[in-house]
This record gives sequence, C-alpha cells and structure tokens, in this order.
Amino acid sequence: MHNCAPIRVGLFFGGSSREREISFAAGRTIYDQLDRKFFEPLPIFVDSIGNFILLHWKYLYQSSIREIYPPAASTTRFLGIPLYIESLTTPNSDDNANFIAPIGKKIEPADFTKHFDIAFLCLHGPYGEDGTIQGLLEWYQIPYSGSAILPAALGLNKVFQRKILQNAGFLLPRSLILSQKKWLDTTHKSELFHEIITTLGLPFVVKSSTQGSSIGVSIVKDHGLSSFITAMHRAFFIEEVSYAIWKEYTLEEQKNWFNRLIDVREGIGFPLLVEGQILYTPDALLAYIELHFQKKQDAILLISAQAEEEIIIESFIQGREFSCVVLEAEKGKTITLPPTEILKGNMHFDYKAKYLPGMVRKQTPMVLPSLLLDAIRKEAAALFQLLGFQVYARIDGFLTNDNQIYLNDPNTTAGMHPSSFLFHQAAEIGLNPTQLITFIIKRSLEVRKEKGSLFAYALLQRLITMLVNT
Repeated sequence: MHNCAPIRVGLFFGGSSREREISFAAGRTIYDQLDRKFFEPLPIFVDSIGNFILLHWKYLYQSSIREIYPPAASTTRFLGIPLYIESLTTPNSDDNANFIAPIGKKIEPADFTKHFDIAFLCLHGPYGEDGTIQGLLEWYQIPYSGSAILPAALGLNKVFQRKILQNAGFLLPRSLILSQKKWLDTTHKSELFHEIITTLGLPFVVKSSTQGSSIGVSIVKDHGLSSFITAMHRAFFIEEVSYAIWKEYTLEEQKNWFNRLIDVREGIGFPLLVEGQILYTPDALLAYIELHFQKKQDAILLISAQAEEEIIIESFIQGREFSCVVLEAEKGKTITLPPTEILKGNMHFDYKAKYLPGMVRKQTPMVLPSLLLDAIRKEAAALFQLLGFQVYARIDGFLTNDNQIYLNDPNTTAGMHPSSFLFHQAAEIGLNPTQLITFIIKRSLEVRKEKGSLFAYALLQRLITMLVNT
C-alpha cells in the first residue's frame, strides 16, 4: 500500500452551453467512477453565468440542473416551469450568493489550488470545449484533462475545421457556409432554397457550426419551403412567433411553448434578442408578445443571445454511421479503439436519439471486414494527429456503400454518461470506466509535464508512486 495523499480532482461540469445537461450527467458519472485509492473527487458545478460552485455531492444525483439550481421557489418558476439561472440574475448581481448558498460554495479561480490539484473537464460546447476554460486553467498553472487551448478550439469550430481537413485531403461532402446576417437579409427565402438544392441536391443537412450532441441539426428531405425555414432557424437558434398561431393557443399550449423555448436542448433559451431589445425572462417575453400583437399582426422573430454567427449546409451522406475513440499513449502514439456503429434505422441521430435509452442500438465493434475496420481506425488517428488533439477524443463519421470514409464532428471532450461510446469502446480493450479515467488523468499529467508544468510533474510522480505500490 502507498502512503501518498490522494490527488484532489476538481470535476468541472455544467457550463453555459446548450450541452450543459449532458455535462451535468458526465460529472456524476466521473464522480462515481473515480478510483478513490488514488483520487479525491471535488464536484465543481459551473453555472451558466460563470460562477464556479463547489457543489455538495448529494445534488449530483438529480436528473437535471434545473431541479437543483436555482433552488426551487416561486421566484424561480414561470407558469410552473423551472428556469435556468440566466433568466433570474446577472453575473455580478448580489442575488447570486442567495442562489448558490443552498447547494454549495462559490470559489474563485485564484483559489482553485486551495481546493484541487488537477481539473477533470466534463464541460461541452462553447466556454468548455473551445479552449476558454483551458486558457483560464493555464493562466493559474493548473493541470487539466484532455486537449490544450488550440486543439480544443479547432475541435469545436466546424467551419475552420473543414478548411483544415480539406487542405489535408480528407473526404468531405459538398457544402455551403451561410452567415446569420445573410439569412436575415434574404427576403426571398425560396430563391436561396432553390440555389442550395441546385448546388447540393436533396436531401441535405443543416447544422450549427459550434454545437455538439446533434443540437441544431436537421435534415431537409423535400422541396417544402416551411421545413427548410424551420431547419435554418433551428441551426441559427431563431424562433418565429406568428399572430395566427399565438392567438389560438390555450394557456396550456402557451405553457408548453415556453417550456420548449426555455429548454436549451430544444429551444433557443434565454436571454434572447427581439427588435434590438434583450429579454432575460419569460415574463418579459410574454408581456412583449401580448403588447406587440395588440398593435399589429406581424410575426415576431426571436434570436438567441447565443445564436450561431454562421451555419453549415452540406449534402447528405448515405451510409453507415460510426463513432471512433482515439487515445493518446506515451510520446504521442495513438491507440484507436474499435469503432461503434449507430444502428438507427431511418431515424435521425439527434439529441434525443443519442441520450435517451432505447432510442437507437449501438454495435461495438462495428461489424465489418478487418481491412475496413483498420481503415476507419487509421483515418480517425490521422485526424486526431492533424488537429493536434491530446489524451483522447471521439471522432464520428460515415462509411458509404462504396466504402468511402467521411469523418466529421471530432469531440475533444467525449460524452461520459454510463452508456457512452467512450466506455463501450474502452471495454473492448479490457478497460472498465474507472481504469479509463485513471488513464486519462495520468496521460493528461504527462502532456502538461511535457509542456513544462512543474506542478504536473510533481503530481505525476505522486500518481506513479501510488500506482506502483498498490
């Protein structure tokens, strides 16, 4: 047995992105699976306005963020619907302390090292998977898991990423990039729709450029203009409210509409922009809608404050969908795990299909001749190295009927819920979740040490001592 004190691991989860609920679930998984012989977990809940909260562990076991934060009270609900914190307060408000105190303790970045030795990042999307939190931790010289600032940023920005992949010779579907400004300025949407069909054909895929978990993704299958506009609005996080529909809503239907709007996984969320105004709360929006329709019947266009500046429209790839995890071993060598096939039938592999149990089946490893399996793994490893990823990543793609491999949507922070691709594939090489997490922490310390972190060097030596003497 070793006599070293466990390494304190700050588990960062939550965040402000549309994937915050997935991140919350991942934090719970890592907390449960972390090897207590070597590590002491400290749950750090990052709220959607930038507070870092040392969370009491019991709150990890709620099904969603809104069940615990803000604390349940009449002031945190609208028509009985729980709200996210950004609808109730601002980052510097004095009210924040009252919201935080019931669930934990706010900590400042300058004090991180008083609480933990290394940060394990379970954050997804903007501000968590784009180099932002990595930069903050670099500033305070705190080791962290996964890729560094630049590869994290490259992994999230799909537009810039495409340029790199294209220059490197990777296969990519035909595509167009459209800015929000051009979309809003386009008066004749039908003409734009016709241009896209002429260029890409049908069906085609519309997707946001900085989102993961299939949020903001739609497949346009026919010539229906309304379904095209709906897909574009979904990718840009725009909601149109028409007078004809709104006036027919019952109170219950209004409640259902607001419930969907507030949910950042399906709706555009708050705050939002409307005709130059910023609205932070559903109450303010309801008042605006009622007043607007008293005066005129023009449709209202609501735009998320976290809207996409540009989106990607690409031709649909007909083929078998897969996901492949790549691990980085010593000296930058890669270990590509057996890819998983997503067996979804005719279903679009959207957010619900990814995360609700029983929606799709996963086959690990993918049933293919060994030559094709090796080709997929080789291609995934090449992309991992091209983008400079570190420690681990999940890379998705398609295998067409003529055995062409198209890679897309690399993730530097792979999902870590219990049935995730990461754990599925690690099991195929004999690693259980606890062993895999230990590997990720150890390799992350090695990477940070190689970049000159003396603190990472000391922690790594401590961890090696514990591993050897256990």
